[in-house]
Amino acid sequence: MRGDVAMGIGILAILVMLLLPMPAIMLDLALSLSVSASVLVLMTALFIKKPLEFSAFPTVLLITTLLRLGLNIASTRLILSRGHEGTHAAGGVIEAFGGFVMQGNVVIGVIVFAILVIVNFVVITKGSGRIAEVAARFTLDAMPGKQMAIDADLSSGLITEAEARQRRQELEGESNFYGAMDGASKFVRGDAMAGLLITAINLVGGIVIGVVQSGMAFGDAASTYSSLTIGDGLVSQIPALIISVAAGLLVSKAGVNGEADKAVYGQLTAKPQGMALVAGVALLVGVLPGMPFLPFAMMAAGAGGLAWLNRNRETEDAQKAEEALADAARGPGEAGADGQSETPAEAPIEDSLAIDELKIELGYGLLPLINDVEGRKLTDQIKALRRSLAEEMGFVTPAVRIVDNMTLGNEEYAIRVKELEAGRGEIQLQKLLVMDPGGLPIDLPGKHVKEPAFGLPATWIDENLREEASFRGYTIVEPAQVIVTHLTESLRESMADLLSYAEVEKLIDKLSKEHKKLVEDIAPAQITRAGIQRVLQNLIKERVSIRDLPTILEGVAEASAATQNLDTIVEHVRTRIARQLCYANRDVEGQLPVLALAPQWEQTFQEALIGEGERKQLALAPSRLHDFVEAIRNSFETAGTQGHVPVLLTSPLIRPYVRSLVERFRPQTVVMSQNEIHPTARLRTLGHVG
Repeated sequence: MRGDVAMGIGILAILVMLLLPMPAIMLDLALSLSVSASVLVLMTALFIKKPLEFSAFPTVLLITTLLRLGLNIASTRLILSRGHEGTHAAGGVIEAFGGFVMQGNVVIGVIVFAILVIVNFVVITKGSGRIAEVAARFTLDAMPGKQMAIDADLSSGLITEAEARQRRQELEGESNFYGAMDGASKFVRGDAMAGLLITAINLVGGIVIGVVQSGMAFGDAASTYSSLTIGDGLVSQIPALIISVAAGLLVSKAGVNGEADKAVYGQLTAKPQGMALVAGVALLVGVLPGMPFLPFAMMAAGAGGLAWLNRNRETEDAQKAEEALADAARGPGEAGADGQSETPAEAPIEDSLAIDELKIELGYGLLPLINDVEGRKLTDQIKALRRSLAEEMGFVTPAVRIVDNMTLGNEEYAIRVKELEAGRGEIQLQKLLVMDPGGLPIDLPGKHVKEPAFGLPATWIDENLREEASFRGYTIVEPAQVIVTHLTESLRESMADLLSYAEVEKLIDKLSKEHKKLVEDIAPAQITRAGIQRVLQNLIKERVSIRDLPTILEGVAEASAATQNLDTIVEHVRTRIARQLCYANRDVEGQLPVLALAPQWEQTFQEALIGEGERKQLALAPSRLHDFVEAIRNSFETAGTQGHVPVLLTSPLIRPYVRSLVERFRPQTVVMSQNEIHPTARLRTLGHVG
């Protein structure tokens, strides 16, 4: 039979016990199952190494509680209906428990039963419930920091994606477990209260039924029904007590590694001085007048023996620690006593030279962004950003490490590229950032600020103003998206620096066999691998995707056969990917909007080139440079007001020099030469830069 079907049948059987009468023999079998199950749960809680290994405990607790309540009702039905027949009316298990504990004395039985209920309800259940409540609260509070540590380890390469996923699952399971334990402890408390009420009902109701309906003498009725009632109460409270102990062991095990016996023994005997003092105190108590000497002498001998044994262990551990320190002091290159090379105890100092390629530092108040419960986690958005940039630019940016920085303001963040600050901003977690698409001030109540990435007027508003802002046509940005947008712009400006030699090697390794052969033919015969890296960096600097790496390498092979000048090689490569350039800069209608450089400016730039061959440099007079900057700004602002984002079109000879000037004040402007216009491109001429 399938396990899920068997479990369903078992739950239904428990529910049936609440409604239908049960024969005494079946009740005995079910009571023995209840006792055995409680012992199994206790042993499992003892032997597990960490609480999450028994994550099903809340479910088990509910099922066992439901089983005991069902058995209580079934036994109550038998006691009240057949109690006049004698103490065997409710089965042999209840009769044995009642007779063994009471020993013919009703008062003793009632007192023992009351003590068991008090121990279970007041001491164990209340304590374990409080531990579970506090553990659930602190686990939830610590989740952002733990999540950030996992992401930081993943970003730094200390763990793999699979290991990070497993650790996140464990973290989520830990939170769910303690939350469930907090609620499950209420089951045990309710079970204890129900046990008290059922016992009182059985005792009073049984005596009344025995005397009134069955004609029993009051003494006989009191003796019979009290024996049955106390036996029934004990046979249900003992498993409940065992389950409560298991729950207490489980929730109090948090932070302790290993099985319970090893953890408790190892920590209690860690300091032999404590055991020695125990031995002395026990011996002193044993020699006091009137005290029995033998039991305390046995305790003193046992504690003294443990102290001596653990003193030897502590000495051995100290010797091993000294040997390890001596080996570490010799350094990694020197041999230990056994002649083999030893690993240093600490990480090499050289490790401190490593830098993070990309890093986001968060103020303490922004740590909840790491584990946003609404599915807008900062880490997920950064992962999506890296994927988007990889598809757009043709290579995967390094992982972004997220750390906390207590020197930042509570709601501040900083973006660092190769440890240098590339951006800084401030966000408000419980607010929304709204901006006017036209760059106008926001006419809504809130904190008026400058948007961190572009410096546009913006306002932090309350969540309840979202509909109003949307109705007015404002752009609404979530707090996490503000950081991601700022990171996006910082990455676009720094992508050329992030394309390291190692990243280029990864891209080449992923090429097909035929294109790898092309690289082997030209490098290093015509151009070095570092030269290929520089060509790719120059393309990315102008925000040209290198995703079509085979075509780019073919262009490099063609140009490097005739020249070693990297600028010339880059210009030739751009002509090879002319279709890509035109496609990337087309407008919504599929046309390429262009602003052509006026003939007088073409002539001015050509006359300003000095030097021979590949050593030409631009020497433009400052006054003419100022005029050129103004002409570019005016022309592009006019085109922008008309809803166009044009490219600047120049002749091939001066394109690199024009671009080097334009990028200083309009880095987002695309500069293309006439050779880069693909024959299939449809042009939309917007005018000239005159």
